[in-house]
Amino acid sequence: MEQKSNSFLEEEKIGILMRKFAVPCIISLLVAALYNIVDQIFIANAAYLGSYGNAANNAVFPLTIVALSLAVMIGDGACAFVSICLGAGEKEDAHKSIGCATVLVVLVSIVLTVLYFIFQEPILTFFGGKVNEETYAQAKEYFTFISMGIPFYMFGQCLNPIIRSDGSPGFAMASTLAGAVFNIIFDPICIFILKWGMMGAAVATVGGQVLTAALAVWYLCHMKAVKLTKSSFGLHGRLMRKFLPLGITSFLSQISLVASMAAVNNMLVKYGGLDSVFGQPEYAQIPMAVVGIVMKFFQIVISIAVGFAAGCIPIVGYNVGARRMDRALELFKKLLLAEFVTGFIALLIVELLPHQLIGIFGAANESEHYTRFAIKAFRTYLCFMPLATVNKGTFIYMQALGKAFQSSALSFIREVVFGVGWALLLPLVFDLNGVLYSMPLSDLLTFLIAAVMIRNIFKTLKPVSIETA
Repeated sequence: MEQKSNSFLEEEKIGILMRKFAVPCIISLLVAALYNIVDQIFIANAAYLGSYGNAANNAVFPLTIVALSLAVMIGDGACAFVSICLGAGEKEDAHKSIGCATVLVVLVSIVLTVLYFIFQEPILTFFGGKVNEETYAQAKEYFTFISMGIPFYMFGQCLNPIIRSDGSPGFAMASTLAGAVFNIIFDPICIFILKWGMMGAAVATVGGQVLTAALAVWYLCHMKAVKLTKSSFGLHGRLMRKFLPLGITSFLSQISLVASMAAVNNMLVKYGGLDSVFGQPEYAQIPMAVVGIVMKFFQIVISIAVGFAAGCIPIVGYNVGARRMDRALELFKKLLLAEFVTGFIALLIVELLPHQLIGIFGAANESEHYTRFAIKAFRTYLCFMPLATVNKGTFIYMQALGKAFQSSALSFIREVVFGVGWALLLPLVFDLNGVLYSMPLSDLLTFLIAAVMIRNIFKTLKPVSIETA
């Protein structure tokens, strides 16, 4: 039976394709982000966990990001390469790349899980989990059970973009949504009814991840644009050298967040300890808990920004493969507008409604010091979100064009050079406030570089579009 063609990616209107691919991708990423955020909301509103649980959640969160970074490097890279292959009619490379990515993510996830269990204590210490005894105890409990779900989490996150590249963004969204619904239902049961605490939050999360992974396995057996065979599943070195570089940007955008969070958490612990209020043991966990919440909101916004751009990867890849650069340029213009609007709306929310935001995360159970610091953190840390969303969209679009090196370099500069560097340097002058200033300064400086790249993309695509008109 002949496999379904993806030629509609070259024929359908760009706006319609963006809605068809980007909206399900956005929902998928939002749902994935909700796994941790839902945990934190229920933890924050459980009086017996509170800000200690929030701080513990924040200490463990980078470990899931490490797993996600490896999964999306493999999955997004395969997605971009498979889309280009399908656009060029190279189905042999397409099906073998999918099989190769599947085998690779399974092996990597097992290795990572083993490393987590071996180095549990130093890892939690590195991410600020030992800010006080109660936070450390809850972090260990949450860490143990979350680590058990790493293979399922990575498998589902890796297969999600691959499913989109096969022309099924709706199924990719539904599989992730199913897991999130499971988590939302069982979180309150485990935390409030069974009183399982941090273990309960982790158990509900892992259960949802298992469901998403199971649905991904089912889809592998029912691919549309390509047909998988036994020969598809193997570690094909030639193909890995082609698709992994295309996922480097996705990897760096996630893994560099881990480096940034390590720097931020340690600076919060250090300079919070020097603060007249947060230097007191009963308030020591507040800065880390609050910034963790702010980062969760930022993750929601960035999930939308990444969803717009990542959802466009199959469209860009196919049209580049088919030499339709005019359509690739049109898509880029619409993407930049969507990214800016997303960031601007988010900015209005954090500047006008900070009380409502912190109320969702259990502020009623906390001291006035918690509320004051949270309001300042939201308004300061996220004040340049429109630039952050445009930056993210530009990075991913460059990745879709096959410009892996430039895209990776930009991501590295933003997240490591600026994100880590300013988080370490600014507190030397501004103390605890310096940590809050590091994010907007990093976004502003990155945008100045991204603006040059945006102009170059326009120059690169526009002459080709004239020739092919």
